[in-house]
Amino acid sequence: MSIPPPPGDRQPRDPFAPPPADLPTAPQTPPPYGPYGRPYGTPVSVNALAVAALVLGLLCFLPVAGLVLGLVALRQIKRTGQSGRGMAITGVVLSCAGAVLWAAVLSTGLASRAWEGFTDAARGNEVLALEEGECFVAPGGLEGDTYDVDTVPCASGHDGEAFGIVTLPGGAYPGEAEVGDLAEERCDALQDQYAMDTWALPADVDVYYLMPSPESWRHGDRVITCVFARIDQGPPLTGSLRGDPSTLDPHQVVFLSTANAVDAVLYEEPEAAPEDDLAAHRAWAAQVHDVLGEQIEALHGHTWPSGARGPVGALAADLEDARGEWDRASAAADADAYSAHYEKAYAYIDGPAAVTARKALGLAAAPPSPGQGEGGDSAAQV
Repeated sequence: MSIPPPPGDRQPRDPFAPPPADLPTAPQTPPPYGPYGRPYGTPVSVNALAVAALVLGLLCFLPVAGLVLGLVALRQIKRTGQSGRGMAITGVVLSCAGAVLWAAVLSTGLASRAWEGFTDAARGNEVLALEEGECFVAPGGLEGDTYDVDTVPCASGHDGEAFGIVTLPGGAYPGEAEVGDLAEERCDALQDQYAMDTWALPADVDVYYLMPSPESWRHGDRVITCVFARIDQGPPLTGSLRGDPSTLDPHQVVFLSTANAVDAVLYEEPEAAPEDDLAAHRAWAAQVHDVLGEQIEALHGHTWPSGARGPVGALAADLEDARGEWDRASAAADADAYSAHYEKAYAYIDGPAAVTARKALGLAAAPPSPGQGEGGDSAAQV
């Protein structure tokens, strides 16, 4: 007979057996959550609109967009708990400051003036960049406003050549007429220095002044550029027109200096006819007489090459005869007597003796046509 086990005494459970179905299971503890329904420890994302608001606020070119994005970002951050609140606030503040700045610029007209200055500078830079001795092409021509000027080698075909740069003082714009007078005066002097032999200038070349306009003056343009340029119907120029002491020999320089001094005083002839203002013509004739005396002395005082001594001496003798006629013209009793001496005096100027002397010195020997080489009758504003 077997004895039953005491109550409650059971067989040990197999540790590898599955648990009985009736055994209770341990309760599961839910993980902790934050106030936005996100478990604690979960990484927080940055609000994209806050980043965009900050960028637009820093750039300051779309302040309204930066302000709107910043306000929307603040609402989203408050609802979702994302980071970026500081960036959104900064973007809003910078966008507000940008909006105030843009309003001030537009109300005072600064934007339009700044754009005008930019376009004027962009159009005028090429002309203002010309230097003495540079050759250029001007596709738009040189009449009126000139902005399209490109430098090219002088050996190639070109429209013109800069021979002088004049820088004007600051201050208020002096007016187109005064700037034009200054351009004519200063460029005439520079022309004689750059191209001493006026007979060598092509017949289809004129002198132009590239002058500041009132608009470019406001943006700092103070430069007058003196240029030789071909007349529109003429063929392109080739080679440089420079003829100064750097390209001439000493004998040519002395000869041309005397010739240009005489030409300069002859260009000062009074505009009124002798019948209308005999006194002005008599005073001018006396001035020509004095200048001729100085230049004749210069010709006699220079030691010329053997082949040029005779021709230059003959020219000096002609100038002496001309000087005597100018002296008599300065004392003429009436307009008829003045005109008679005037015509005899001019017959000695640039006559056969001058041509022979120029040939002996290797200079241009074809007299220029009337008005050629005088220049100064064309202007363009930059």
